[in-house]
Amino acid sequence: MQNCEEFVAGDNAILRELLHPDKENIKLLYSLAHAIVKPGETSYRHKLKNSEVYYILEGEGMMYIDNEAAKVCPDQAIYIPPNSVQCIKNTGQGDLKFLCIVVPAWRPEDEEVL
Repeated sequence: MQNCEEFVAGDNAILRELLHPDKENIKLLYSLAHAIVKPGETSYRHKLKNSEVYYILEGEGMMYIDNEAAKVCPDQAIYIPPNSVQCIKNTGQGDLKFLCIVVPAWRPEDEEVL
């Protein structure tokens, strides 16, 4: 993962794209990224045209999808339906780290930051 370039995504989370069909020499139907939200921070409200899954690796937080909110913790998977307004808040003392799986693969034009 260290050889993947880190950048701040449109939703303000720190991302590293681990697998993406546009960057790999393999056929993929999805993209996989590692995300970090710092303590006390919340990703920007945004929505994707595609479905997404977050898999929580470390930390704790609150996940907001449309009009619902739920606590999140390690080893939890969260399904985010297409076109749902979403954001995640880090409510813990350390980094909130999670994987983002987007099907079909994430493209900038498929994301809208609100």
